[in-house]
Amino acid sequence: MHHGLFLAPFACAVALAFAPAPAPALATRPLPPGWEWRGSVPVQRVLDFESGLEVLAGEYQVWEDREAADGRRISLHFVIVPSAVGEPEPDPVVILGGGPGQAATTLVASTATMVAREHREILLLDQRGTGRSNPLHCGFARDASDPQSLLELSWDLESIRACRAELEKHADLSLYSTPIAADDLDELCAALGYDKINLRGGSYGSRAALVFLRSHPERVRTATLIGVAPIAFTNPLFHARGAQDTIDLLFADCAADPGCRKVLGDLRGQFETVLARLEKEPARIEVDNPSGKGLVEVVLTRNGFAEGIRTLMYSLPTQRQVPWLIHRAFEYDYQTVAEACMRSNGGIRRQLAWGMLLSVTCAEDVARIDPDNIGSVTDGTFLGDVRVRGQMSACAEWPLGRLPEGYGNDVVSDVPVLLFSGTHDPVTPPRWGAQAVENLKHALHVVVPAAHGVGGDCVDSLERAFLATGSVAGLDASCVATMRLPRLVLPHAAAGKGD
Repeated sequence: MHHGLFLAPFACAVALAFAPAPAPALATRPLPPGWEWRGSVPVQRVLDFESGLEVLAGEYQVWEDREAADGRRISLHFVIVPSAVGEPEPDPVVILGGGPGQAATTLVASTATMVAREHREILLLDQRGTGRSNPLHCGFARDASDPQSLLELSWDLESIRACRAELEKHADLSLYSTPIAADDLDELCAALGYDKINLRGGSYGSRAALVFLRSHPERVRTATLIGVAPIAFTNPLFHARGAQDTIDLLFADCAADPGCRKVLGDLRGQFETVLARLEKEPARIEVDNPSGKGLVEVVLTRNGFAEGIRTLMYSLPTQRQVPWLIHRAFEYDYQTVAEACMRSNGGIRRQLAWGMLLSVTCAEDVARIDPDNIGSVTDGTFLGDVRVRGQMSACAEWPLGRLPEGYGNDVVSDVPVLLFSGTHDPVTPPRWGAQAVENLKHALHVVVPAAHGVGGDCVDSLERAFLATGSVAGLDASCVATMRLPRLVLPHAAAGKGD
């Protein structure tokens, strides 16, 4: 949901030098210079400035209301990244964005070194409501002029209502669900001439992949899921427990590291002390203004500190800094901590179309949360029930989409699926991958030392073999035993020192 719902935190911006494509047309229609046909869809060859890759980009029109096939039509923006070989396999890899709310085409640069590209094209489609596919942005989530908003996730109902009123001028907010987006993708793949595809989705993208598997199994050759968010993962009910379990792992990592233990001491006690202090009296501090205009005063509250620590744990590089940042807060250096939290929160929020996030989660997740169960899931966590109750109040102001019958049931499939979970994932920990794999008949679940996202030579070798054979049979995951988490970040003077 992150801020994060199920965000895959590795998005890179893409700058494409092209004009908007014309509406889809029959292949007999002449195209302007620089354009060509892929299936029945016109595309333009353009340059991705960040990666240096020459890609194909286009727009494909669909009915906003697919069931009625009438009313507003919306353009879906997509990019095709060429394979590294001249004659690619016929089944591309389709990258599904995270969030919900992340535009898949922002991941173009990251595909340059993916093993998926070695023998296949990569298709990235901005899911309806994201990127350039009739985006559903909310001003309150994108206000870079308000540094305070980067420290605390606010579900201000007046702002929610204002966003709804603005977006409803160009969108029916009940029609931006995952199942409808799955039908969009299937239609585009058919129009592009792709008979079979290989899905690859992280975080919310794994949910989108599972929904596609259920509705269009005949289109899928394989699926690779990373940081798995199955249907049972009702967002954001389990955020607090996932974050608590991960910070407990960090406390244990520090206790097992002689250098960390010597320098930081009782890290768990320090964390609880900081939370209690900020609960009693929020800290007023000056931080570097994200706009670059000198210093600005902000207020670091208990909830702001807790949420910032949660998002810092998404990415492994920042997660390994968390023990030291907690210690800095314990030493009253709130500026360092607040600025780190603001960078983390801001990076996540810039990637997401918040209106799309609400359209997806309000109908597909929050509506399935029993308020009577919240306490049993969130009690005893440092985040508590603040996030889930805040999002529930926001969803009370948002139109709910109609879901297919049985949406809440586990996804059952006999398509080959490779699942990866990170040991230190604060939002989609391994238990969710373990639950999903129970209903996938030809699947392998691999748990690796990682946070919310996986990578490295071992993971690449497994994905390469999986794509080559189209089967999990015979996949050797023994290389995972050689993988290690990076050392915890400590001051230079303490690094490497033992007792």
